[in-house]
Order: sequence, then C-alpha cells, then structure tokens
Amino acid sequence: MNSIATVVAAVILFSIVTVTQAQTTPAPAPAPTSQPTETPEQRDVRMKWWREARFGMFIHWGIYSVPAGTYQGKQINGIGEWIMNRGKIPVAEYAKYAAQFNPVLFDADAWVRTAKEAGMKYIVITSKHHDGFAMFDTHVSDYGIVTATPSRRDPLRELAEACRKHGIHLGFYYSQAQDWHHTGGAGNTWDPSHDGSMDDYIDKIAVPQVREILSNYPIEILWWDTPRDMTKERAEKFLPLLALKPGIITNNRLGAGFKGDTETPEQYVPPTGYPGRDWETCMTMNDTWGYKSYDQNWKSTETLLRNLIDIASKGGNYLLNVGPTARGEIPGPSIERLGQIGKWLKHNGEAIYGTSASPFKRYSFDGRATVKGNRLYLHVFDWPENGIEIVGLKTPVKYANFLFDGSAATLDTGKSAETGTATVIIKPPANKDPIATVVSLELEGPPEVDATAIAIRPDAKGLFRLAAGDADHLGEKLQMDETHHGLSADKSDHGMWNVTVPKAGIYQVEIEYGCEDKSAGSSYAVVAGDEKVSGKVAGTGGWKKFRAQKVGELKLGEGRQTIRLEASEITDRAAMNLREIRIKP
Repeated sequence: MNSIATVVAAVILFSIVTVTQAQTTPAPAPAPTSQPTETPEQRDVRMKWWREARFGMFIHWGIYSVPAGTYQGKQINGIGEWIMNRGKIPVAEYAKYAAQFNPVLFDADAWVRTAKEAGMKYIVITSKHHDGFAMFDTHVSDYGIVTATPSRRDPLRELAEACRKHGIHLGFYYSQAQDWHHTGGAGNTWDPSHDGSMDDYIDKIAVPQVREILSNYPIEILWWDTPRDMTKERAEKFLPLLALKPGIITNNRLGAGFKGDTETPEQYVPPTGYPGRDWETCMTMNDTWGYKSYDQNWKSTETLLRNLIDIASKGGNYLLNVGPTARGEIPGPSIERLGQIGKWLKHNGEAIYGTSASPFKRYSFDGRATVKGNRLYLHVFDWPENGIEIVGLKTPVKYANFLFDGSAATLDTGKSAETGTATVIIKPPANKDPIATVVSLELEGPPEVDATAIAIRPDAKGLFRLAAGDADHLGEKLQMDETHHGLSADKSDHGMWNVTVPKAGIYQVEIEYGCEDKSAGSSYAVVAGDEKVSGKVAGTGGWKKFRAQKVGELKLGEGRQTIRLEASEITDRAAMNLREIRIKP
C-alpha cells in the first residue's frame, strides 16, 4: 500500500477552460485497456459477482511480519510492510528475515472460514509486496517462500484450494513497479547495490511473475499497486498477459493511464462514491496493513460495520484488511471484529449484498440507505423516541418490516412542514440494534426521491457544515470526477446548498479550500438571497493543501434558505479547490 494513507476530501474545483487551451493542448494518448472489444453488456456480466459481493478480505502477509515493526531494537514509524523502506534496511540484511519466516500455524481453511463467517465474499492477498518477496511458488527468482524459507510451502496454492472449497472468490495483489529487492525495481533509494535498469526489472522479474500468477493460480482479481515510474511502454508489457485469465478484474493502479475496472480509494470513503465507475475502498482495522506487534489502535466494530454500510450506500465494495503474524495467525482483535460483523450480516445481509446506491443525496435521519429493485433498505444508526421521518420519498410504500426478526414496522404518513413534501414516519422497534437497525420498505416501484426536499440542518452548536460533496450544482458546463466537482468559469455555474435556519440572525462565514500559490487572487462570493459576502482566494501551497479563511458575516432569515458559492473572477485555470463552507451564529 501507499506509505502514507491518503485521505482525500470531496472538493469543488472552479476551473476555467478556454478555446485557446482547447486548441493548443494536445489530446492525451488513449489509455490502454484490458477489454478493448468488450461491450457494456459483456462488462456487466463479467463484473456481476464482484458488484454483488460488496465485502471482501484484504490480506497483507510477508516476511515483514518477522520484524513486526521493530528494527535493531527500535520501533520504526509507518506501516508494517514498509519497514524495509522506512528503516532503510540494506537488501542483503532484510533478506535474512526469510530464514526466520516459518508460519507453522498457517491454516488456509481456517482463514477462509473466518472470511466466510464474517460475510465476506472474496479475498485479495499479497503475492508480492514492495519488498520483492514472493509469497507464491515462483521460478523467476529464488527470493520467495518456497525456496528461501524453512516453510517450503506455497500458502497461496493452499488458499486457492480453500477458497474453491468454500465458494470464496480469490484475487492476488502484485507490486509491479516498486520492488526494493530486485535490481532496478522502483523505490529503493538507500542501497547502492539495488541500482539498475527498471526496464530489465520489468522484463526479467515483474512480467514473468505475473505470467506465472495468471497461468498457475485460479484467481479472478489482479490488484496492482503504486505505479511508481511506470511509463506507457512498461505498462503495456503486462496487458497481453491478461488474456491468460479471461474475465479477470483489475484495478486502476497499473499506471500510465490504465484505468482497469475499479477505482481504489484507500483508507477513506469518498463522499459521493464514484458515479459511473465500479469502486472499492480498502482499509485497515488498525493503523497498519502488514503486521506490527505493538499497533493496538483498533477500530471499533461499530466503525467498521458503519463503513461497510456507508460504502454500500454509495455503490462501492469494502476490502477490509487483516495482517497475519509470522507464525500464520490472524490477530485476535481482527477475528473478534470480523465475527461481530458476520453476526450482523446473517440477519441483515440482504440489505448489503447485490444492492445499488442510495437514491438520497442526504438523509432526514441518522443512517444510510441501499436499494434492490423495488425494495428500499434504511440502515438506521440512531432512533429518535418518536421514530424517523423519511422526507422526499415519492414512491408509495406497500409495507415495511425489520430485517433482524421480520416483524412489521409501524408507519405513519404526513407532510414536511418546510416543503409540503410527503413524509413517512417509521416508529422505532422494541429491540434496536446498537450499530444499525435495518428497515425494509417494499415500494410500488423503484424508489423515486425529491433530491431538493431534504435541507441541511445545523449541528447541536448551531454550525452548518456545507461540504463540497453535499452540494447541488447548476450550470451546463459542470463536470464531476471521483475526487472533486468541476465548476467552470461561466458565471451561470455555481454550487448550491439548501439549509434550514432555526433562527434569523447574523452568521459568520468561513471557507476551507486549497489553491496553488501561482493561481491565487480569484474572487468569489457566498450568497443567500439578496445577501452576500465576498472574498479573495489566497495561496495555500497546493490544490490539496487546505486552509481555513474567514470571509465575513452573512444575514440569514429563519426557515429554508439556499446558499450559493459563485466565482466572480478567476485569475488562472481555477479559483479554488473547496473542502467546505462553515456558517455559524
């Protein structure tokens, strides 16, 4: 994985695209693709099982589990599988860990049963991480578990057999560019003995090993990682190999414009998902991917399970990591949490597996929603005493029940005091799940929602947080990608948030954004009706280096209001990269 967990907030980017730029900027070269003749229908068939799965296990396992985060008596900062890099361990010295790697407690069947009992539908395991050590039977290099350890076993062969036995799909992670052991691989800048040709490394190590993997193991996913120094020519050497495994699913980390099949946000859930793209959040249970003996900062089951629900509500998959020990054991806290998630999924799994994204842009209750045909699942985190109010649902409800025991849910109907929109009130069950209680609504047709019906409300301290990902947008030239919303320089384009103001008064406005120093100086305004407050964009050191700026005061009336963000002048290709607007009394 990446050395620093990247947390990317959704942002709004005010961009300028002129005719001159269109004429002088050369068109990008076509991105290579693994399925050059695939139709949308064929892709849907190929991706069907993956889209329905929603939940998988990531396994980071290698000889980095021997030092387990400690080198020469010192705890090394960073994630466990990066200890060779972070500790600047020489190639020859790090290689000695192979002789100490003897996972006598490894039980492939037990690992797969743990995943299955947790409700996971697939497993992705590291076949070679950045340290260059092969966890499979390779004949390309003698640096692998079968030839260089006392074990002499091929754990990935055993895992493949256990997956076949238990009906779990299998994928391999492979670090195609970074390799700190084999001469010429990217990333080793501390050991002069590693210097060499990266093209030779690609030709003699990476490509032949990927050929072995695709020829010898029954995998359905090939998970590339960190395309450091990968050129188009280097990436294209891997593409013909994919034909060895028809139907293989690949991610977007090969490099050089190769999009693959899936987006891979790491350690965060994108606020709006990836509309139009298959995507998968990968995440650790504590702070490391590979095993570190002293990392006990475990996420709670509540956090992990609500992550799964949040991801499913945005149409994505959750690839949750375990980092086994050098003896072949999955740490106890991981097993405990997986077991608790599995118990919840036994009762509520139909609201996760095979579902599509929520029709709600935001919610009138504390929770999330998923959809399957005419069925709308509401995952309620916290129940008010009088029940939850579903605002904006236009499709009539035929009946409702709680998934955990099948009991009928009590429904009332009404109208929103703000908009007159029809509402459905669901009374709380007698026994509420402390993490998420799922209500299944059978509708008269596919759910239709009035996206404007739900306004943003302030928190307990009266603060409005208008996140970029929660904005509605107006403008013909508007575009959106996976990490930000593009807003053109056309002044008719703007971002918009509907809010409900509990009390009229003067509110302070603060804006958090990023901007390259050379692009500073653009003008913008935050507008509410006839009231507005204006500001100028300062440089923050980069588009994704965010800084808060106080803008001024804005008079707001009581009740429903529309807040707009407009760019009135743009000095460069973009005005700002917005994270959020904060408005407080």
